[in-house]
Amino acid sequence: MADADSRAAATKSPRPARRARGVPLPDQVALVLQGGGALGSYQAGVIEGLTESDIEIDWVAGISIGAINAAIVAGNPPETRMQQLAAFWDKVTSALPSFPIFPNDRLREFLHEWSAGMVLATGVPGFFTPRPVSPLFVQPGTPGAMSYYDSSPLQETLDALIDWDRVNHGPVRLSVGAVDIESGNFRFFDTNVDKIDARHIMASGALPPGLPPIEIDGKLWWDGGLVSNTPLSHVLDHQMADMLVFQVDLFSSKAEPPRTIMDVMAREKEIRFSSRTRQVSDQVMKLRKEREVIRRVLNKLPDDMASDPDVAMLRDLAAEHAVSLVQLIYRANAWEGGSRDFEFSARTMREHWHAGRAAVDETFANAQVMAENILDGKSAAFDLVPKTR
Repeated sequence: MADADSRAAATKSPRPARRARGVPLPDQVALVLQGGGALGSYQAGVIEGLTESDIEIDWVAGISIGAINAAIVAGNPPETRMQQLAAFWDKVTSALPSFPIFPNDRLREFLHEWSAGMVLATGVPGFFTPRPVSPLFVQPGTPGAMSYYDSSPLQETLDALIDWDRVNHGPVRLSVGAVDIESGNFRFFDTNVDKIDARHIMASGALPPGLPPIEIDGKLWWDGGLVSNTPLSHVLDHQMADMLVFQVDLFSSKAEPPRTIMDVMAREKEIRFSSRTRQVSDQVMKLRKEREVIRRVLNKLPDDMASDPDVAMLRDLAAEHAVSLVQLIYRANAWEGGSRDFEFSARTMREHWHAGRAAVDETFANAQVMAENILDGKSAAFDLVPKTR
C-alpha cells in the first residue's frame, strides 16, 4: 500500500508547467490503447510520434495488444522505449517478409489474406505457436484443450523487453484489463494496487478460442476486449487532476458500405469492436456536460443555500477535473479485409506504424482548439486527423 499511497500523492501534487509542440499540457497525460492484434503497430507509431513531440506520459492503460504496447512503454525509460517497441514488432512480423506493394487493391488484398492464412497455419514468432494436437483430443481442463495455440512464447518475449521492476515502481502508471472466466467480471490490474508481471499482460490478450486462459492467483483470465475494448472509463474513473488523454482506437466506427464478402467480414469486426469504445466515449462526455450544467446552476444559488446538505451532496457529485480527449483512430486501407487484426506481415506492420506516426503529426498541426480547451480548463473530445485516407 505504501507504493499506492506514494503514487496517489504524486498524482495529487501539482506538476511544473509542461508544453509539447507549443501545446500546454495539464497535470496528467494518459495514453489509452485499444485491442486489435496486428493493428497494434499503429499504436506503436502513435507512441513514437508522442515521444518525438516530447509528450511525457504519466499513465498508460491497455487492452489485449494495447496491454503489450502499454507494458513496453511503462517498462522502459523514454530513451530506450522505441527501441524495445521496434524489437517487439520486428520479432512478431519476422516470419512474413516485406512484400512488394502491388498497384491493384485486389492483388494487395489477396496477398493480405494469404499472409493472414500463414499466421493461422504457423503462428507468430515470439507470440504464439499452433498446438500439434487438436483441442478435441486433449485432456479436458488443460490449456491444450481450451485453445488452438500455445502463447507461452509471449512470456519469454515480454520478459526480454520489459523491466518489471520499473513497471511496478517507475514513473508511469500501468493498467491492463482482463475478464475472470468463472464470474464473467471485468477488472483492471493496476500498478497503483497490483504487482504486474507478464501473466497480467498475457491475460489481457488471451482471446479465445485461439489463445489459452491465463491463471493468476487461482483464477483463469481471458482477453479484456470480450467485455470492453477500451480502458478509457477506468482512467477517468480514477482521474485526480486535469488530464489530457490520447485514446488510440484500432477499429473505426464509420466506413463505406461493404461490397464483397471480405468487406462484410471487415465491417462486422469494426462495428463489434468500435461500438463499445464509442459508447464509453459518448457516455463520458455526455456525463461531463451534464455535470457542467449542474455546476452552473449551483453557482446561481443564493449563499444561504450553500450549507444545505442536499446542495452540498449535489456539488460533490458534480465536481470533477477537466479532460481533453484526443482520439486517434486507425482507418483501414481498401485492401484490408476481415483478417487485418491477425495479418502480421512486415510490410503491413510498417504501413500501420507510419499511419500512427502521421496521425500524431496531423493532430498537432490542428491542435490550436485543443490547446485553447486545455487552457480554459474545459472537457471536450477531439478527432483532429483529416478523414481523407
